[in-house]
Amino acid sequence: MKKYIFCPAIVGAFLSLVSCMTNEKLDRISVKQFGVLDDGRSVQVYTLKNSTGSSIDILDLGGIITAINVPDREGHLADIALGFDNAKQYLTDSPYMGALVGRYANRIARGKFSLDGNDYTLAINNIGNALHGGIVGFDKKIWQSTARTTDDAAMLTLTLLSSDGDEGYPGALTATVTYTFDDQNRLTIAYHATTDKATVINLTNHSYFNLNGHNAGSILDHVMMIKAGTYTPVDETLIPTGEMAPVNGTVFDFESPKPIGRDIGAGEQQIQFGLGYDHNWVLEKSAPNDFELAATVYSPKSGRMINLYTDQPGLQFYTGNFLDGTVAGKENANYQKRGAFCLETQHFPDSPNHPNFPTTVLRPGETYETTTVFEFGVIDRD
Repeated sequence: MKKYIFCPAIVGAFLSLVSCMTNEKLDRISVKQFGVLDDGRSVQVYTLKNSTGSSIDILDLGGIITAINVPDREGHLADIALGFDNAKQYLTDSPYMGALVGRYANRIARGKFSLDGNDYTLAINNIGNALHGGIVGFDKKIWQSTARTTDDAAMLTLTLLSSDGDEGYPGALTATVTYTFDDQNRLTIAYHATTDKATVINLTNHSYFNLNGHNAGSILDHVMMIKAGTYTPVDETLIPTGEMAPVNGTVFDFESPKPIGRDIGAGEQQIQFGLGYDHNWVLEKSAPNDFELAATVYSPKSGRMINLYTDQPGLQFYTGNFLDGTVAGKENANYQKRGAFCLETQHFPDSPNHPNFPTTVLRPGETYETTTVFEFGVIDRD
């Protein structure tokens, strides 16, 4: 087996929160209004802080991560997550920045699948396909929120009931997602769901990262490693063909670390389909569902890095190919093409239509559970 080279990192809730303000541990969490939507819904932002001075901001709208402030090699904090200054933009302008996406992350071909002899038709919202849960997916809903602390971490738990038929999906689904930010600068995202009818589910977080700062320009000099020997090629609408192709000798080979931009300009057809990287890598694991290192990404400029761990079988690596500078981000940022990357831990795109892919079916009496950890650190020198 190939030896993978990576660098380890250095090391209502609001009412409950207010009632316990005398507990010094709750200094780890603060909450305030982030805005009011056109329909009158109020959006809250929770700030999870740790003892190092790092912090993460999360909305009850869509579980959206709006900011991640972590240090560079000099100890200077910067926000490395793309986002917006107001809640309304997350409904109108956002390409899923920072959001929890579901009921099914990624694409389902033509918005159709069959399950137990029943045919289902989903909302179409991307080149004739269903993408990230539909027109009003989990990213556009207000989740019930509960915040608490432990001795070394701040935690935000979000819960959502998705009704039977929501965006075309069968079954009433109850989803719970817990964000935990600890003193080791690790963000753990734990997903949990149950259903009253057989359905399909694939949840992920869709944060856009730039390890030099959210408005620092190109990420093509970032160095990436992905622990995967195969990936799933796609057609021109980014639907998997069903093949699991080897990465060895191709532009998709990140088994040994290399700059993101080294091969992204290749004329290879798969790169042309995605306008860059927008593909699912099949993660190599000691055993199925093992929780292991999936990827490492590092910025030589800032020294910041992410080690990504997950029990999921796939990783969608996306290089911000559809950013074009036309959407005004926070702090008057204009996010340019390839100004960020996404690391979406997941089951494979269009799995309901590919029996050879790991199943995404959830049935009554079963529990959907998966965990992903983003470990933020620094490297002192190149």
